[in-house]
Amino acid sequence: MRRMSGTSDHRIHGCYSENDLDIRHLLKRGALLTAANWQAVAIQFVAETTFQVLLAVPIIGAAILVAVLLGADLADLLQGSLREIFTTISSTLLSEPVALVAFITAFAVVLLGGSVLMFVVKGGIVDVLVAANAEAGQIEQHPITLDLLRRASAFSLTRFTAGCSRLYRVYVGLGLVLMAVYGLSTGAYLAFVVYGYRAAEGRMLVLGWTFIAAISAALLVAWITVVNLVYLLLQISMAVEGARLAAAIRATARFVRAEFRELAGLFLVVVVLVAAATLASALAWSGVGLIAFVPLVGLAVLPLQLAALVVRGLVFEFLGLTALCAYVTLYQGHTKRRAEAPASRVVVSTLHHPA
Repeated sequence: MRRMSGTSDHRIHGCYSENDLDIRHLLKRGALLTAANWQAVAIQFVAETTFQVLLAVPIIGAAILVAVLLGADLADLLQGSLREIFTTISSTLLSEPVALVAFITAFAVVLLGGSVLMFVVKGGIVDVLVAANAEAGQIEQHPITLDLLRRASAFSLTRFTAGCSRLYRVYVGLGLVLMAVYGLSTGAYLAFVVYGYRAAEGRMLVLGWTFIAAISAALLVAWITVVNLVYLLLQISMAVEGARLAAAIRATARFVRAEFRELAGLFLVVVVLVAAATLASALAWSGVGLIAFVPLVGLAVLPLQLAALVVRGLVFEFLGLTALCAYVTLYQGHTKRRAEAPASRVVVSTLHHPA
């Protein structure tokens, strides 16, 4: 880790020492803070589930409408993820422009309302975890006990609702910017792919363009991942420093420049953990799906499938908030060092130039 000249290796930065700012300690601290404030995991899981249920309402309604009016198979329309179902219904409704516009409008309204709910809830969660990190002490240096987790708990309904009230305006504005970036990125990717297929002539060119389109899709996923990281860091900056968007962008840029190596390492480890969890979840879900095809036994699998969905959701929420706490630890250490730097310069100047 970096060491400032003239400072001690054991200099304390807030609630942890500089020597402890490695990825292993950051992730351990993040996991302990998340476990201690498990209510935040539950609240975010409920909010996320509510958001997905709200999105499913116009989609299921449109699927029933398509099945009744156009004679499509309802089971075929409802196969796949919400994104795949949305694409299938939209393509089916191309022959009915009025119904298509009504469906897209209803979906957009629900998407906007559900997103605002998520932004408001995230404000309370981030506020709680920022307070927990500031008050927890060096929990990553001690054996894990229930008493340790109790001391690291900062959740209360009063603090959570106060965080929602304090941050909802800036978080909603930031969230709308994020949605605009998503829309522009997806639109640019689709335009690039469609234009490329139309411009390609001949079988070899089409095959080559298919390969290019696959690479473009991977780049889009990587871009969205980076955008999500920047979005998370801006949320942390707004919560820690009480800054609005412009000031938060400047503060986040300073943080990234100062902590780039640690931040990049932490980001890569988190991506690997999420990818591994996703793969494990997919393998487990495929195993449960195979059992569901067994006669009679398949009926008993339904509760198991519901339990698997709940466990999967809670695990991913835990991983996400663990990463959030690790970033908060890194960010608050950075702000503490920036605040102490002028005082250090004053002390050094006094020692060199005594009155």
